[in-house]
Amino acid sequence: MLIDLTEDTLQDLVNANEKVIVQYSASWCGNCRIMKPKFKKMATENENITFILVDAENAPESRKLANVSNLPTFATFVNGKLVNQTQTNKAEVLSELVKEIA
Repeated sequence: MLIDLTEDTLQDLVNANEKVIVQYSASWCGNCRIMKPKFKKMATENENITFILVDAENAPESRKLANVSNLPTFATFVNGKLVNQTQTNKAEVLSELVKEIA
């Protein structure tokens, strides 16, 4: 499942879904735009994980959940708890994050 977050309600979604991976990005971020299609593709390949796109500029409370300071940041949550997070523009690194919680 892929959710494009439109309100600053990430905490609710993290609590409601067992396995979550989040891409924090911004419209001006080139690496974010490069990673978005890869993130979306992985969402179709991992149906047991909820994938969420967060516009980091419009979701300050959601940013706090993973202490986001650089973009793109990817964060994984299991049972409502932050498991891992990284800043990357490499699909291989994102794949490893997904495998950790799959």
